[in-house]
Formats: sequence, structure tokens, C-alpha cells
Amino acid sequence: MTIKNIVRDSAKFHYDNFHFSEAVASDGFLLCSGIIGTGPQGKVPKDISEEFDNAWSDVISLLKEAGADASHIVEYTSYHVGLRAHMAEFMAVRDKYLSEPWPAWTAIGITELAVPGAHVEIRVTAKLP
Repeated sequence: MTIKNIVRDSAKFHYDNFHFSEAVASDGFLLCSGIIGTGPQGKVPKDISEEFDNAWSDVISLLKEAGADASHIVEYTSYHVGLRAHMAEFMAVRDKYLSEPWPAWTAIGITELAVPGAHVEIRVTAKLP
């Protein structure tokens, strides 16, 4: 089994200080760590749709770094603070990035995330082309 770490320049701090890769390519799959929808300064936007858009945009950027795109996602898990309160907004933003055939999805309600004030973290598994 071979493992290739995928770490974008924007995530080098996390790799060096928290000791995890943004993603790992192994045996034809890309296993991504969770991505939170912070903005360029690492802050959570006040607008929840913008936060969700930031998260999905980062997911797509990470896939591109590994040579894949949204069509290669086979499964994703989303972790939500306020799951039911924000599901409609989350799905509307998600649908700007994903389309049929829909990947498998698990949505989990939680009490907090690593970044204070964040509402979502998205973890993706993709089949590399």
C-alpha cells in the first residue's frame, strides 16, 4: 500500500503544528480530512451560506490539488452545529458543487467544532481518476 500526503500551501500550518494531512491518496482513493468554512483570514463568516460555500470551495480545491473534481466524490460526511436549523442552506450551497449521480452522504449533528463559531465541517472520500 502506498500513501501520498496532499497538503496545500494554505494548510501547511496545520500539517506542521497539528500533524495531519489535508488528504491522503491511497490505493486509488482520496481520503480527505474535515474542512471547515473559514474565510481567508481563518475567521468564520457571519453569513452561514458564505461559510458553507467556503467549505465546499475548499473541498473542490483540495480535490483539484489531487487531480480529481467533484464528480469523483463517492461519499462525504458533514458535521453540523445546528443541523436542522441550517440544513436547507447547506443543501442549497452543496447543490452548486455536486450533481447527479449523488454520492453517499451522512449528516451528523454535533455541539461544537475546532474553530469557535463554525457550523459545518465536511469530510470527503473520492475515487481518483
